[in-house]
Amino acid sequence: MTPGEARAKLEEYRVLIDDVDRRIVALLNERTQVVEEIGRVKRASELPIYEPRREEQVFANVTGSNDGPMSSDALRRIFERIIDEMRKIQRLRMEAAGDK
Repeated sequence: MTPGEARAKLEEYRVLIDDVDRRIVALLNERTQVVEEIGRVKRASELPIYEPRREEQVFANVTGSNDGPMSSDALRRIFERIIDEMRKIQRLRMEAAGDK
C-alpha cells in the first residue's frame, strides 16, 4: 500500500468513526433523557440518587452482552464514567427542582 493509498483508506475510516461518534452522542443523550425521568421519580418519592445494587446490574448487563473486541473491564470503566456523569445530572436536576 502506498502512502497515498494509506491516507485515503485512513480518511475513509475516519469518516466512519465520525459517524459512529455521532451515533454514540445521540444514544448518550437518549440515555440522559431517561435518567432525567428516573430522577423525577426519585425526587417525587424521596429515593436516593445513588443505588449501588442497580449500578452492578447495569455493569452485568453491559458486560454480559459484550461480544468483544472490547474487554468487559474496559466496558465497565466506560460505564462507570457514564453512570457518574448521569448521577451528576440527576443531582443537578433534583437540586434545581428543589429551588422552584
